[in-house]
Amino acid sequence: MIINANTKIAPILKQNAAALEAIISISKKFEKLRNPLLRKVMAGKTSLTMAAKFGGCRIDDFYRKLEPLGFEIDRQAKAIEEEKKLVPHFITTLTKEQVTELDVRSVIASGSDPLSIIMEKVKVIQPGQALKIINTFEPMPLILMLKKKGFEIYVDEISDDLIETYFYKTVNTSSVEIKAAQPAANDWEQTLQKFRDKLQKIDVRQLEMPQPMLAILEAVDHLNTDTALYVYHKRIPVFLLPELAQKGFDYRIKEIKDGEVHLLIFKD
Repeated sequence: MIINANTKIAPILKQNAAALEAIISISKKFEKLRNPLLRKVMAGKTSLTMAAKFGGCRIDDFYRKLEPLGFEIDRQAKAIEEEKKLVPHFITTLTKEQVTELDVRSVIASGSDPLSIIMEKVKVIQPGQALKIINTFEPMPLILMLKKKGFEIYVDEISDDLIETYFYKTVNTSSVEIKAAQPAANDWEQTLQKFRDKLQKIDVRQLEMPQPMLAILEAVDHLNTDTALYVYHKRIPVFLLPELAQKGFDYRIKEIKDGEVHLLIFKD
């Protein structure tokens, strides 16, 4: 495989599994690639040029590590400059008084779910105002939900562990309600019996956000139509439920105790 400054990380890893450790050895910042979920998200959109900037290294460092693995190096190809992220108009006109800041890092670090706090803030945001969420990662589930409600979104990556996400409310923004219907217990048992011999299990209780949602979506993408995904979770994944419905999946929820929720997800 011939690689150059514009080659994405994903095809390199697909070509040779040993490339993963080779790349990680270049910089400690690439340790995140060990996580298969984060690797899937990052590797597909990150070129060697982008990775070099992120890792504080040179493209030649990648070439030096990958060439012994059989990769051919095209050093003549010029790096395509990344297009500057377009800053939406609302960001350029917002005043400090129009922005409500919410730092959820300490809430997440404590093991709690900031959803209820976030939604309380969202409810009081008026048209022409914005909610700024300060976090260590891009809150993709929240982005997906509020974008569908008409919010304009802007993600500002301050550093690799500091992300500021703006949710701007326009006059056409729909009201936001989060509801998670919980079927009766007997419906849970009936559904469980229906798939008793065809269950695929996954435990996301120990994963940090947003990895539980990514793991579940990854699993359902490979789920057979006659199989149900049995999920062990710490809480009802409210942001996930609309995504499941959009993908054509149904679900059942059973709250076992505080901090433990089971889900059955299957094709509708």
